[in-house]
Amino acid sequence: MISYARQTQEEQPEASLPPVEEHIAPAPRVSVQAFCETVETAASVQSAGEDRRLGKAHLKIQMGGMAAAIEAYRSAPTPNVIVLESDGRNDLLGGLDQLATVCDAGTRVVVIGRINDVTLYRELVRRGVSDYVLAPVGAIDVVRSICNLFSAPEAKAVGRIIAVVGAKGGVGASTISHNVAWAIARDLAMDAVVADLDLAFGTAGLDYNQDPPQGIADAVFSPDRVDTAFIDRLLSKCTDHLSLLAAPATLDRVYDFGTDAFDSVFDTLRSTMPCIVLDIPHQWSGWTKRALIGADDILIVAAPDLANLRNTKNLVDLLKASRPNDRPPLYCLNQVGVPKRPEIAAAEFAKAIESQPVVSIPFEPQIFGSAANNGQMIAEISANHKSIEMFLQIAQRLTGRSETKKQKSSLLSPLIEKLRGK
Repeated sequence: MISYARQTQEEQPEASLPPVEEHIAPAPRVSVQAFCETVETAASVQSAGEDRRLGKAHLKIQMGGMAAAIEAYRSAPTPNVIVLESDGRNDLLGGLDQLATVCDAGTRVVVIGRINDVTLYRELVRRGVSDYVLAPVGAIDVVRSICNLFSAPEAKAVGRIIAVVGAKGGVGASTISHNVAWAIARDLAMDAVVADLDLAFGTAGLDYNQDPPQGIADAVFSPDRVDTAFIDRLLSKCTDHLSLLAAPATLDRVYDFGTDAFDSVFDTLRSTMPCIVLDIPHQWSGWTKRALIGADDILIVAAPDLANLRNTKNLVDLLKASRPNDRPPLYCLNQVGVPKRPEIAAAEFAKAIESQPVVSIPFEPQIFGSAANNGQMIAEISANHKSIEMFLQIAQRLTGRSETKKQKSSLLSPLIEKLRGK
């Protein structure tokens, strides 16, 4: 479906970070060639090519606009996507007619122009243009346009990957990720899957009281077999909306992975599940860095001490630099208020990180310990515990969705319903 930006150049907002609710699915492995007329547009396209969502696309940029594109494809096959910048109306329509004579079937064309006119838009639609974007464009505009070519705009947004990582070992990142996933599934009614990436020492199976015979290791060590049906067989059902891709948590083999070892698993999960929560172990390797940078949203879990502050700051700075078109990662404080332990106040933490924590979860070893030993979530141990609301708040921030849980019924509910009916 072709989208059309209806603002005039004066009305068009400046390129900025996408809103919290916006979810742009990554583009598949495609070839993209852009023919620009201005250095500003070329710079935006170049920045877009460095965005994580176009990480699999092969992007090539040339100057010269429409004329250069027509000349280039007289003797060469066309790529999956052609991005054309054009200033004029007649030159644009006439150039598209010439381009059609040398363009291969199936090639999609994105036009960047400066004319905001419905008649022109209709002519572009008639000629089969896939998208028309008003200049000036920012990197996120180019990313959105190319990625949307490969996802139906009317379809429900699926495949949001949420990565949860601890700023330091032992801060409870796995516990937080599992309870947040529970809130996403139960309170927001989203189908979700937890992928436990700590293959040697993962605790997701214990926390959800699951002991599946297969799990994520079977997929990682058999990348050629990974498809939707194979992943479905590996999933363990926790609730109606929540599934688990468990870690083996055994030491009978060494789990050394290449940088792209989990790519096929993540791609398959994206195509089938609306929400994927990655429980990332506290280690720094090529694949953990790739998983964090490639996620749609990130939550860093930290305890209120100096080492956690330093590590959180380092993670936030790196992720901001690596993901310039995404919103900054979120973080929460956990295990706040340990008796007799000196702590860094939340205000000081926020000042150093330059953002406020989503929540500050108090240190309550009794209920968290009981939940861990019983293989239950906090909501199953104590339905009214204050941390449950914090988990829901994190879930809402990460998914960009509001609460959909039904209000609790009371003894007066039947009478109230009768009165409303009258």
